[in-house]
Amino acid sequence: MSYDRYPETSVEGFDSEACEGAQAVRERLAQIGRDVRVLTVECYPGVDEEVFRLVRDAFRPDVVVRGEDVFFDGDTLTRMMRPHLTDDRVRGVMFYGRMEDFVDQEVLLAARAAIPATGRVLVYGVGASLVSRGDALVYCDLARWEITLRYRAGMPNFKQQNGGEDPLRKIKRGYFVEWRIADKRKAALLGDIDWLLDSNERGCPRLVSGEGLRAGLRAVARRPFRLVPYFDPGVWGGQWMREVCGLDKDAPNYAWAFDGVPEENSLYLRFGEVRVEVPAMDLVLFQPVELLGMRNYCRFGAEFPIRFDFLDTMGGQNLSLQVHPMTEYIRSHFGMAYTQDESYYILDAAPDGAVYLGLRDGVDPAEMERDLRRAQEGGPAFPVERYVNRFPARRHDHFLIPAGTPHCSAANTMVLEISATPYNFTFKLWDWDRVGFDGLPRPIHIDDGMRNIQWGRTTAWVRENLVNACEVVQEGEGFREEHTGLHELEFIETRRLTASRATEHDASEGVNVLNLVEGEAAVVESPEGSFEPLTVHYAETFIVPAACGRYTMRPERAGDTIVFVKAFVRQR
Repeated sequence: MSYDRYPETSVEGFDSEACEGAQAVRERLAQIGRDVRVLTVECYPGVDEEVFRLVRDAFRPDVVVRGEDVFFDGDTLTRMMRPHLTDDRVRGVMFYGRMEDFVDQEVLLAARAAIPATGRVLVYGVGASLVSRGDALVYCDLARWEITLRYRAGMPNFKQQNGGEDPLRKIKRGYFVEWRIADKRKAALLGDIDWLLDSNERGCPRLVSGEGLRAGLRAVARRPFRLVPYFDPGVWGGQWMREVCGLDKDAPNYAWAFDGVPEENSLYLRFGEVRVEVPAMDLVLFQPVELLGMRNYCRFGAEFPIRFDFLDTMGGQNLSLQVHPMTEYIRSHFGMAYTQDESYYILDAAPDGAVYLGLRDGVDPAEMERDLRRAQEGGPAFPVERYVNRFPARRHDHFLIPAGTPHCSAANTMVLEISATPYNFTFKLWDWDRVGFDGLPRPIHIDDGMRNIQWGRTTAWVRENLVNACEVVQEGEGFREEHTGLHELEFIETRRLTASRATEHDASEGVNVLNLVEGEAAVVESPEGSFEPLTVHYAETFIVPAACGRYTMRPERAGDTIVFVKAFVRQR
């Protein structure tokens, strides 16, 4: 078996409490509504009117109360959000408030008082549960990747008329404000909802009981699992993932993929014949200690701190030259608690594959900034190799990239990127005179970049500290474990294990994230039989929750050798 694009977890005991398709969901909602006078349907921002019509037709209310009506009008919302939206196309300032902060309290009180004492009442939409919990509470969920695709297709933001706006700006509004307040509201409701309505596939909704959903999330938090990956083309994209991951042959390329990012990816939960999709963040919000471990939960809260993704330039182009902000900068300017330290693990490379990393000796910051600005203003192309080291890249090389280090992957290099989770804080310095698929120049942030480059990270220091800084941790018959990073400035530890037999591991101190970087397949098992074995295939990322405790990995076929990379948060 090859790379699995549709991994799922089966949930036992709730088959009768799940259904799919508009007709089946309508009938089930009608059945639920027989014993309900007030039905509340709370929605994630982006759920469309098709779902409202389905619920209304099934429940047949006498009165409809729209949750969105208790919010301030669209223009007022924009003014309130403006300090967090900024003028930049992609970056905002994180909003840490609540959904209630954007609600007109007088209107909310009036909406509550307007619910009649008799008759059937449907309270529907974003914020519906603020008006009334109802006699039955349905949560209508939607994955962020689906929201992103809908933004690209012209969907506006919540209570806005901005369907034709730059999708990057719509995504920014979602990421920094709308999704934050919706997640907080969802976190408060997950333990209490009666039904979960999956609205990701237009025309084919899926419904499962709240108890079934919670049982599924509890099950996932106690076994190794994979997320549903997604793939996207890009101006620099390559062809490697198309072949290895079995992707659409008609797409121009595939530039990047998220295969281990709970904040962005989804989970598939299988209830008999019905497969329900939920954002993986639901797991993080509902089972944070079981997933992350208590130490990580105390440190990060209900956030998943490690990210695995793919960057494919095989047959493509160089990534943009970029740098990530230092912790103090990302905190003071964008309200984030930690920054995007990262690394490039090389899955594959052509003979000319390479990574640009760190500064060459003798770089003058003023001259570098001058040449970057000239290039951005249409002058001569930025002479990258005058300022930035270029290191050859080969399979299993590992390049460490602490924040403040200029870097990018060159063409013909396939990268497994292992990093901390903050999103959209890549300061592009130079993009090789390209425009995006939309015909617009891609965002460049020279001012921010120059303030964050660490000028002492020059050739000798980079070669000694950031290029293949491997150290054998332990080895024995049939296995070798190596520390490959990350750098001491970064909180993520990575290990590479080469094994022809079962090796023992323990996630009890904190969640483990792994990828099989060589070999056809491996089996993840519990020594105590506490979870079902999981078979993973080449290039697949998987997560071992802290609640799993001890686990083993072995080649699926006796006599084979596997290589896998494991990442976890350093606890000491």
